[in-house]
Amino acid sequence: MAQDTSVRLRAAAAEDAEEITRVFLASRAAALPYLPTVHSDEDTLGWITHVLLPGTRTWVAEGDTGGLLGFASLDGDELDQLYLRPDSLRRGIGTLLLERTKEASRGELSLRTFQRNSAARAFYERHGFVAVAYDDGSRNEEKEPDVLYRWTAAGRAAGGGRSGGVR
Repeated sequence: MAQDTSVRLRAAAAEDAEEITRVFLASRAAALPYLPTVHSDEDTLGWITHVLLPGTRTWVAEGDTGGLLGFASLDGDELDQLYLRPDSLRRGIGTLLLERTKEASRGELSLRTFQRNSAARAFYERHGFVAVAYDDGSRNEEKEPDVLYRWTAAGRAAGGGRSGGVR
């Protein structure tokens, strides 16, 4: 996988909410078609506008034409969200966003992803995350079994932390 040198990372701004929502919805539809729809597109935009952006450190990846290619959100020690536009996969953009969150962390991160999301699981495992717990889906809105991953700068699974929302 070649890294796309035309990609620029920057802190997300409130005016990015609509484009972040489009990336989020397109990514989930393409990668996770089995998930039930639990929120309307309008509710998702409201959540991104009023909860995600003001409550997390969020970065966006932009292409050379300025379009949003993906985003990642860090909430304390939790990688809360990492989504890419479906046409932006396998270009190193997810790695750039993940590295930014690692750099901004205190040397450890946790995240959750769905057990069936084998592509995401392989991505995180390639980047040093270790599966430390499995859930039956009762803790998330989609009722989909998930897995808790941890990463530490020292390269070992860390204890503690809270659940995340990376899908």
